[in-house]
Amino acid sequence: MKDGDGSEQTAPTAATTDAWVGLMRAQSRVLAAIEKDFKAAGLPPLGWYDVLWELVKADAGRLRPFEIEARTLLAQYNLSRLIDRLEKKGLVRREAYDEDARGCWVTVTEAGRAMRALMWETYSRSIDKHVGAKFSENEADELAKLLSRLS
Repeated sequence: MKDGDGSEQTAPTAATTDAWVGLMRAQSRVLAAIEKDFKAAGLPPLGWYDVLWELVKADAGRLRPFEIEARTLLAQYNLSRLIDRLEKKGLVRREAYDEDARGCWVTVTEAGRAMRALMWETYSRSIDKHVGAKFSENEADELAKLLSRLS
C-alpha cells in the first residue's frame, strides 16, 4: 500500500505500538501527578513554569511570543492567554519590539524569576518522586538516551 507521497506505508509492530501507548500513558500520568503536587503547594500550573523557565534562560530574559511557542509545548492561542495571566500577576511584562510595531517582547520580571525558583522547589521534588524513584540511575540514563532518539 502506498502513502499519499508515493512511499510504502507500513504498520507499526506490536512492540512499537506498545511503546507508543506506554509513553503516552506515562506522560499523562506523570504530568497529572506533577500538576496535583503544584496545586497542593498552592502554585500555578506547570505551563507557567515552562514559560518562566524559557524566559529566565533567554538572553536579557526576554523572547518574542513565537519563540516561546517554539520552545514550549503550548499552542499559540493558549500562550496568548497565559502571557496575559502572567502579566496580570506581575511575572512578565510586554515591551514593544523596536523593528516591528506590531510585535512585542515578553520579558520576565524579578517577581517572575522568584516564582520560577519557588515553583522549581516543588517541581524538582515531583520529578524525583514520580520519575526518579521509579528508576535506578543507570535505568534513568538509559531511558533518557532512548527517548533522545525520538527528538
